[in-house]
Amino acid sequence: MKFLEKYLHKMEPHFIKGGKYEKWNPLFETMATFAFTPKLVTTKGTHIRDGVDLKRTMMTVVLAMVPCLLFGIYNTGHWAEVAEAGNRNLDFWANGGAKFMTGLWVVLPIIVVSYGVGLSIEFLFGFLRGHSLHEGFLVSGMLIPLCMPADVPLWMVGVATAFAVIIGKEIFGGTGMNILNIALTARAFLFFAYPTSMSGDKVWMAGDEVDGFTGSTALGDLATFMSDKPTIAGEQVLGNGLEAYANSYSFLDSVLGIIPGSIGETSLIAILIGALILLGTGVGSFRIMASFFIGGYVMGLILNAFGGNEFLDLPAHFHLAIGGFAFGAVFMATDPVTASQTETGKIIYGFLGGFLAIMIRVLNPAYPEGVFLAILFMNVMAPIIDHYVVQGNIKRRLKRVKTT
Repeated sequence: MKFLEKYLHKMEPHFIKGGKYEKWNPLFETMATFAFTPKLVTTKGTHIRDGVDLKRTMMTVVLAMVPCLLFGIYNTGHWAEVAEAGNRNLDFWANGGAKFMTGLWVVLPIIVVSYGVGLSIEFLFGFLRGHSLHEGFLVSGMLIPLCMPADVPLWMVGVATAFAVIIGKEIFGGTGMNILNIALTARAFLFFAYPTSMSGDKVWMAGDEVDGFTGSTALGDLATFMSDKPTIAGEQVLGNGLEAYANSYSFLDSVLGIIPGSIGETSLIAILIGALILLGTGVGSFRIMASFFIGGYVMGLILNAFGGNEFLDLPAHFHLAIGGFAFGAVFMATDPVTASQTETGKIIYGFLGGFLAIMIRVLNPAYPEGVFLAILFMNVMAPIIDHYVVQGNIKRRLKRVKTT
């Protein structure tokens, strides 16, 4: 590895401005800084010198998503076997190797398409603008597959990724300039452009149609659990109503992730492992994560106080474990580009995000997966929140000055 690093540094003069291969500098710089830490450090001022650049930070986030990815692959394989066998009562932990390979066969192409389309567009814009590959897509390229249903057509993944990168990111100037989370932009594009494929009353599973059960187009969320379901072998898949939901999937099932849903969003345990990695490395924001969960729980308690139907009566803690709520809180809401930047603003931003997510989920059946809509809305509101937090601090300081 040392030999390769020395060789790259030796070749660098040929790729800088005025060099023989100047036009290929974006590609060279991208590959060199991806493989090794940059050799340039701050030489003036009181800055901290460190080899941890943006690529290292992004790779930490990707590492934090690995538990969700691995469990998502296995879970996808399990529910594919359920659809094929027509029996929802298959042992989740049995035949694990075969289930993992089945899930890998389904999930891997989605990841390849996401990274292939996204990185190709990033390289194109890099060459046009004369800069290296933007590091942000290292995370977005993994987030997009993890928030998709396992049976999503690959062409839809490609179209959504292209839309998110071009319209949601590059037209604003690239990494650090976008106002909306890229992965959620892709998810929102598919939700509104192809609503029949991204919502409905069926459960997201990979597999062929069995006994009228297609295994596609559900949101893995509250409205999905509560609606009438097609049958497998004469049995209701999830049941109808609060009691039927509890009988079909316990809270423990939701925590472990033994439920249908988006590839990386089902297991609360896997998501929390990722949260610990982000918090332990200082990459993730504890204020946003904690306030997001608190906001969702408070909204759940408010809905429980009113009650009156299965949607309103669902215990508040269930809301934190089903659908994309936890995944959104840990990996989406904490996006350092689109989230609030002030410390107080992060708390407000996170609380309102979780609060609105459960409100949309329960009170608007047209958007049963309210998490992505709530976070996108808060992305837009984040600069306003920071503005008023900063202005509030200025006013308090001016009062102290006048007092002294």
